[in-house]
Amino acid sequence: MNGATRGRPRHPDVLTPAEWLVVNAVRHGLSNRVIAWRRGISIDALKYHVENAMDKLGLKDRAALKHWQGVPIDSAINGRGESMTAQVRIGRVGQVSREVKDLKQAIAWFRDVLGLPLLGDYGNVAIFDMEGIHLFLSHHEDGNTSGNSIIYYAVDDIHAAYAGLSARGIDFEGAPHMIHRGPDGTETWMAFFHDMDGEHLAIMSEVKPA
Repeated sequence: MNGATRGRPRHPDVLTPAEWLVVNAVRHGLSNRVIAWRRGISIDALKYHVENAMDKLGLKDRAALKHWQGVPIDSAINGRGESMTAQVRIGRVGQVSREVKDLKQAIAWFRDVLGLPLLGDYGNVAIFDMEGIHLFLSHHEDGNTSGNSIIYYAVDDIHAAYAGLSARGIDFEGAPHMIHRGPDGTETWMAFFHDMDGEHLAIMSEVKPA
């Protein structure tokens, strides 16, 4: 055997890539049922990933996991340097989301009728470009839609914005988390909160590799 050990080599990060995907989905506010459906795994397998991640991180429950501010070791956000200390500025819109009844029909309409460039079709979500602002279309597996849109405000440093807005009394649903990494390594990070009427809002940041 030449001294070799059996099994998969230890991953250098605190979580495995599969666990990071699950943890980010939990921090995104998705239920076990929705995460399992999107990942194409059983709910039992999903629960195993969640429990294993909490055990590794020393967290007592799902609520603590949602607000855990960990970052993957290979994330572009780690090469950004120290967090910005400037005053948090909210104003520029980075994305608007809509829930649709039929995603395939919606993709065809926004692409062929409105003529918006399709950036990506991921089966249960699609992203269009509106001259620098993303249009995020989603479809729930049960076909229901809330009818509400979410405004995503673009910020330069999402962790600094999270800290600054939290200091103003905003109660975030979960910690900033990466939801997508593009082919060029650009990462999209988000964190969700509510306005005075309880409607969803979000901050987002696109982080390019150093």
